[in-house]
Amino acid sequence: MANENSPAKNIKLLYSVMFFLTGLFVFAFSYFTDKSIEAIIRNTIVSLMMSGTVIFMLLDASSRGREGFFYDNFDQRNRFVVAYMIGLLLSLALSLVPDQFWPYLAVFVMLALLSNIEIGLVTGVFFVSLSVMLCESGGYSELFMYVLAGVVALAMFRDLKENSSIGLPTFVSLFMQAVLLIAFNILFLNRTLSFNIFVAPALNLMINLILLLLFLNLFGVYVIRKSNDMYMEINDPEFPLLVSLKEKDKDEYFRAIHTAYLAERIALGLGFNARAAKTCSYYHRIGAPEGKLKWDDVKHYYEENNFPIEATELLHEYIEPAKDSVKSKESLSVMLSETVIASIMYLIKKDKDMKIDYDRLIDSVLEKKMTEGSLKDFDVTFKEFDGIGKILKKEKLYYDFLR
Repeated sequence: MANENSPAKNIKLLYSVMFFLTGLFVFAFSYFTDKSIEAIIRNTIVSLMMSGTVIFMLLDASSRGREGFFYDNFDQRNRFVVAYMIGLLLSLALSLVPDQFWPYLAVFVMLALLSNIEIGLVTGVFFVSLSVMLCESGGYSELFMYVLAGVVALAMFRDLKENSSIGLPTFVSLFMQAVLLIAFNILFLNRTLSFNIFVAPALNLMINLILLLLFLNLFGVYVIRKSNDMYMEINDPEFPLLVSLKEKDKDEYFRAIHTAYLAERIALGLGFNARAAKTCSYYHRIGAPEGKLKWDDVKHYYEENNFPIEATELLHEYIEPAKDSVKSKESLSVMLSETVIASIMYLIKKDKDMKIDYDRLIDSVLEKKMTEGSLKDFDVTFKEFDGIGKILKKEKLYYDFLR
């Protein structure tokens, strides 16, 4: 029991250190930059309040497990702590730099991708506020400008995947930052429109662009693409978890293998997430030999084997969908594939030499789903549903191998 609790104790200790260092650094910086006693007390108290809020949000997200964080940040929460401390020191240093050069747009994105949108937003607002409080000429206009630009950037980068294009999100984020900087110069600083008014925004955009590209490249290699390697491992028929299913129940194992083949063919043919569909096909009945088919009974398998988040979410959706939720195309692919495979295996087990009309069987399965009204629960068009049927019917030779 002590070993199980030690990671939680360690992360709480890390958060405690983060909290006290925040107050210490802000107090020391305020003191050595000759702030008044009132300003030192104000800065320290505000920083501790904001740091405490961020830590509360981190603990709240942790209580929800992996679903509380983006990517694999639940397993690597020290990443955010490191980013937080760097961001804290940066916010102190930026108070000594002209506010038009603050690269907070990139900071917002980094903090969010290393935690989640809410935590990244609150932490980013904290750092901007801290720089404004410590800056001699800081005011509400700088706070408004950088927070708004950060919010836009978070909205653009919130759904970053391995195949996501970063060109448009980067352009929109930087364009918004440029508009705000120019408007800030004209409306708040009352400067006349000239060539010089564009110099500071241009430098600001260059700094943000360099930081964004560096971070996104590293993030893509070490975080996002890491899930691709994990998919290759867990979707291998020789993966220990799948081998254990074979040892417990060969019928369930072969049902999973054949379902995965069909679901992957459908997903590849129609542009769905083939990797996640294959994983769902393999492992959604991992607890069947013991009669454990509920989410709470099997989710530990996925957590212990570090399944990618999108695969875990699909498995959760398939095993125990939320009430009135719209289910994914991948779920429909797995469900129809499994129904077809289970039907064929049942008929073959009943009579190995039975001649099966696969087209008729598939039409029967699809028609039944239509009649039951099951399709209304899925995010699928009639064209895609028809495409699934066509792909299933193309696999007649494969069905013969099930005998």
